[in-house]
Order: sequence, then structure tokens, then C-alpha cells
Amino acid sequence: MYALPAVAAVAALMLTGCVDNSASSPGGGTAAATADTVTVQKNDAIAASLPEKIKSAGVLNVGMANNYPPNEFKDANGKPAGWSVDLTNALGQVLGLKVNFDIGTFDNILPAIKGGKDDMGMSSFTDTTEREKQADFVNYYSAGIQWASPAGKTVDPNNACGLKVAVQATTYEDTHEVPAKSKACTDAGKPAITIFKYDAQDQATNALAVGQVDAMSADSPVTLYAISQTKKKLQTAGDAFEVAPYGMPVAKGSAFTPVLQKALQSLIDDGSYTKILTKWGVESGGVKTAALNVAAKG
Repeated sequence: MYALPAVAAVAALMLTGCVDNSASSPGGGTAAATADTVTVQKNDAIAASLPEKIKSAGVLNVGMANNYPPNEFKDANGKPAGWSVDLTNALGQVLGLKVNFDIGTFDNILPAIKGGKDDMGMSSFTDTTEREKQADFVNYYSAGIQWASPAGKTVDPNNACGLKVAVQATTYEDTHEVPAKSKACTDAGKPAITIFKYDAQDQATNALAVGQVDAMSADSPVTLYAISQTKKKLQTAGDAFEVAPYGMPVAKGSAFTPVLQKALQSLIDDGSYTKILTKWGVESGGVKTAALNVAAKG
């Protein structure tokens, strides 16, 4: 649930990963392409409606910051991994396109889309009305905020005054949620929350696991995954709250937007979408409709 950056940083891309979904069968038809969890057939009707620039290139350029497991991160070989990576690959399969993950800083994704370098983004963007001024968002998931604490330690996110709380830098939790809670503390004459900011989510999780902080705040799928990976060292602290949509940003008014919506809806309808989410244990946030710009409509 990344927050809107105050300044758009222009950063060099650090890694490129490609998956080819354009293969055809020997008989001249379209061959099925296989992701980690699903086998998806190219949808010729949807692919035919691609903008000519993308269709002729045969490549879907996707901006991503791969430091937010289990949504998007690097595997042991340094390649893009996570449920949003699996979902993006499946979208590429529907469209018959090679998926090119342009890995860099989160702040650089929206400028790269606006400038035409990337066709879309996939990086746990929370769809907000502020962001919709810069890009259109195809909504693909609903995530809340979930706090975690050391196992056996009770922490109330609504009464965390004076505690040390870990967050990943530039996320909504860092820029909005925890600062607002801290301000409520000081406004009431109580100690502020000390916010520990980390460049990557695994660093924030580790800080909590080793006792450097009292709690951490992250998106619900991220926190639940972190708890599952720490061998019962952590637990949820309260229930998830502030549920909001994730969206794939696309350039404002792009002809690619309705095509992306149709591709995602086809995965929802045939069950591939749910299979991907279930593999990663995040199916509770699944959506039934590939909606557009949900924040503005809310």
C-alpha cells in the first residue's frame, strides 16, 4: 500500500526480467503458456484489441519495485517473484506478450508510465483520488492495514503511544497511517510513536522479529506473509483496517486500459486469478470485477 511520493525520483533501472508468452503451436494455433500456478490460453480477441505500438512490439513493459513480499520481491536467483508477478505473467499470457519487468525505485514508476517508457505498473499501488490525477488504475485487489507484534505481546494499533513501530519507507503506513496515529497521541498529551523506516519490508520484519521495535505496520497480505515466514515469532496485532484497492497504473486515457481490464476480467472469470492468490495465501483480498478508478467512484 504505497503512498504517493512527494517528489518523483528519476532512477536508473536496476534489473530487467522477461517472460515470453508469444509462442504459437506447430499447427498454427495459439499455444498455452504456463506460469507458476496456472496455464493460460492466449485470448485472440482481447489481444487483437491491443494498441498497435504494444502489439507490434510484442512486449508488455511493467514498472515494478520488487521489495514488498509476498506481492513483489526478488527470488533466490534475483528474479521477480510474488503473487503480483504471477498475475502479471498471466496477463501477458492472455495478451500473447512477452512481459518485461522494469525493476527500479517505486517513485520512478508513475513518471515512467507518464513518459511512455512503461506500459503499466504493478507494485502494490493503493488507488487514491490523488494518484488518479496522474494515471488511471485498473483495480485488482483489496488490501487493508495489518499490524504485527512479537508473539505473546499485546499491542493495540489504536493505543500505540510511546511505542517503536517499523514500516517500509514510502508506504502509506509510513507517510499517512502511523504518523496520523502518532499525531493523535501528541495531541492528547501522550508520547509520540517512534517510527522506524526501512528501505525493504524484510528489514522491517526482521527488526520486529529480533526485538528492535514493538510492532510493525504493513498491508494485510504483507503482514500475514511475514508472520508465516518467521516461525511463530510474530502475531497479528488487532484486525485489519482501512481496506483500500490496489490498482495497476496506466497512462491517463490510454487505449491499453480497457484491454488490460478485459485481460484481468478473463483471468477472474476462468478461475486463474483465484488460483494465483490461493497459492500465496492472499485470496481473501480477491476481487470479482476488474474495475477502473475505484477511489474516484468511492
